[in-house]
Amino acid sequence: MFRLPHRIIKETQRLLAEAVPGIKAEPDENNARYFHVAVAGPQDFPLTERLLFFSFLSFFFSFFFEGGTFKLELFLPEEYSTVALKLCFMTKIYHPNVDTLGRICLAILKDKWSPALHIRIDLLSIQALLSASTMM
Repeated sequence: MFRLPHRIIKETQRLLAEAVPGIKAEPDENNARYFHVAVAGPQDFPLTERLLFFSFLSFFFSFFFEGGTFKLELFLPEEYSTVALKLCFMTKIYHPNVDTLGRICLAILKDKWSPALHIRIDLLSIQALLSASTMM
């Protein structure tokens, strides 16, 4: 049997103990490096606020994903935390930062990855991505 790195154990414990509103992440029962994730789309807020704080496209995407629940797969490679985790939408989604296979174009999942980042931060970034249409 393999042993998980201490960091993965701690991050998993924190995810389970301190739930993030709108995000549910559970490790797979057969592979502790694989997580089943559900992220809630943006919650509704007054139209006037949307128009004040977002461009038309952001308004459109926020409205489009509002109230939805999106399933993702998260995988922690052997080299985690020196390389980014792998995150992919399983729910079909039309978003400028997500390709047809569900792969996410997000700097912190690619070249801007840093060991200072955690699973929790990446999941919050995905939740924010659903509220914005800009290339992140």
